[in-house]
Amino acid sequence: MTDLIQRGLALLDSRIFNGLALLVVRLALAAQFWRSARTKVEEGSWLTINPITYDLFRDEYHMPAPEITGTIATYAEHMLPVLVMLGLATRFGAAGLFVMTGVIQLFVYPEAFWNPHVMWFGLALILVARGGGLFAFDRLFDRGLTPNAPR
Repeated sequence: MTDLIQRGLALLDSRIFNGLALLVVRLALAAQFWRSARTKVEEGSWLTINPITYDLFRDEYHMPAPEITGTIATYAEHMLPVLVMLGLATRFGAAGLFVMTGVIQLFVYPEAFWNPHVMWFGLALILVARGGGLFAFDRLFDRGLTPNAPR
């Protein structure tokens, strides 16, 4: 029985399992922001910002300079999740989503800390700390940047 438990724990500690877990974390975090980003653009367009987005930033979010903050947020909500989903500059993308979550928490929906913001903070922190994992494009660059990276 002990041997079976040890084998199960070894499987959970394997590079493949950790890579799959980080892939799921990447997709879970990125999906939240991607879905939000798509609500801010004209239907059928890639990045044509819907004028309603500026009203949202002015009237509901009470952000200063809604044309500027709405544009920056919309572009960031499109680009950062793509980086995170692909595992390309994962730590940078996750750090950006962490900062965006902080802005949302502090200035837009301060009552939403436990649900869902704490989850977004946690997912982003995992990716900042661990990187994209085995199934990330970052792995292509790890060997050149990190002397002790696994081969």
